[in-house]
Amino acid sequence: MEDWTLFMAFSLLSGISVGNAQDDVAKTGVTVFYFQTPALTSGAILGGGPASRETPLLDPQRHNPPLNALVFSGGSAYGLAAADGVMACLEEHGLGYDTGVGLVPIVCQSDIFDLSYGDGSVRPDRGMGYLACSRAIASNDPRSGNVGVGTGATVGKPGGMATAQKSGIGYAAARLGDLEVGVAVVVNALGDVFEDGKKIAGMTTPDRKGFVSAEEAVLKNHYQKLGSGNTTLAAVFTNADCTVADLRKVANMAATGMARCIRPVFTMADGDTVYASSIGDKKVQADVNTVGILASLVMEKAIADAIHSSRIPDKDFLRQP
Repeated sequence: MEDWTLFMAFSLLSGISVGNAQDDVAKTGVTVFYFQTPALTSGAILGGGPASRETPLLDPQRHNPPLNALVFSGGSAYGLAAADGVMACLEEHGLGYDTGVGLVPIVCQSDIFDLSYGDGSVRPDRGMGYLACSRAIASNDPRSGNVGVGTGATVGKPGGMATAQKSGIGYAAARLGDLEVGVAVVVNALGDVFEDGKKIAGMTTPDRKGFVSAEEAVLKNHYQKLGSGNTTLAAVFTNADCTVADLRKVANMAATGMARCIRPVFTMADGDTVYASSIGDKKVQADVNTVGILASLVMEKAIADAIHSSRIPDKDFLRQP
């Protein structure tokens, strides 16, 4: 059996390029995944509080035009305005679904809630979305950490921002023979984050000298104090020749990697969503189970990357009571 642990740089995936824009003062941003060839995409919304755009297009029972771009943004529902700028940029480049009377760019979007970190009155808008898209078309910049949508990401929030920690966006990719799978994930979770069973970020003690369990904190409070200020967003990109139904399955299987790393996850206070896209011009034949399993393993690596790339000293962590 070939070794799936032969990891590759996410930037080597063919058919996808990444652009970012952010406000480093307000602590929010946008990341655009631009498909050089429109990509069949599906997904799974697993959390109870998503902020999203055009996700019905991902349902295998509907018409499924391939996506021109996928957008991850801060700003909660306010940040959905970023897609207007992405569509405008794509239209200027002559990209979109041909309706017979004009091109309509096909763009899906999901947002994290970052309004409690930084300046919540500043949200990603049309201009920020346009800038991130133009950068994605011009070059490929899959940077990890506090960049783009990862600028305002935090984790471990049952006790609010006073005992939360910084997170961000992470990337990982792997090759198994000719099959390639990459994952991008912005970790903005209610819960704690684990790597190989060891907690690496999450809810802290009030003095920030140790950890406490986010799961136990939720159980102790009987959900009474949970807000909706969370959401982990992930996108799986593969060169496997998949149908939309296959991609829905891949997204669900990839989410098991989230469940191994984030505790609790998929709550009513999270908007957790996983997308899966078949990218590039040179597709390979692969069993959907293989793709899904590999995606779940790569998901774990990407989540850890989001944490390790986003560490800032607690004394510099902007928190509110």
